[in-house]
Amino acid sequence: TQEQYDAYDAATRRGALEGTAFGAAISYGAHKLASRRYPAYARLTPSLKLLGGLLFTVPVLAIQAERRGLEYDQSQWVGENLLLSDSKELEERQRWDSLTTGQKIKEWGMNHQYSIILGGWAAGIATSSAIIFRNKYQTYPQKVVQVRMWAQGITVALMIAAGVLTANQRQEKMDHRTEDHSWMDVIEAREKERQLEKAGYVRQ
Repeated sequence: TQEQYDAYDAATRRGALEGTAFGAAISYGAHKLASRRYPAYARLTPSLKLLGGLLFTVPVLAIQAERRGLEYDQSQWVGENLLLSDSKELEERQRWDSLTTGQKIKEWGMNHQYSIILGGWAAGIATSSAIIFRNKYQTYPQKVVQVRMWAQGITVALMIAAGVLTANQRQEKMDHRTEDHSWMDVIEAREKERQLEKAGYVRQ
């Protein structure tokens, strides 16, 4: 309904505001600390400092917005939808427990590939910057140019890695395609709900 859509939108916006506030607070604190303790950071241009703050704030914003939206969705699950959700959650937990450690690492990496790529990019830039700015025989402009070149190289490498991971993920999905039996799950959930009603217990 329109009321539910508006409530979901409000929950998502609230999460986005919470994520923005939290991310900005952490980024500002890190900025003040780095400015006092690391002269190389203090000499960076404002645009690079702003980019560093955005690299942390934007993911936090997106994660918290999605989290609030999911919380609202789950609060609306009643009857067969709740039973179906519980059943799917149990099946997924059992499937996850049956995986080997290597399979769990691979699946986690595929499900969080963009977070890993973004984190790798930020870590690569931070590491290369720390090494380059320790060089006493280069001028500040030369160091900035080198950092920019490293940033471009790391970006290209990670874009290639993202393409390879996406292609592998699509191929794996094609190799393990399964028939959709969700309609059967719904029928089974409705039958369970009828049984609960007969027993005098209905989950709400």
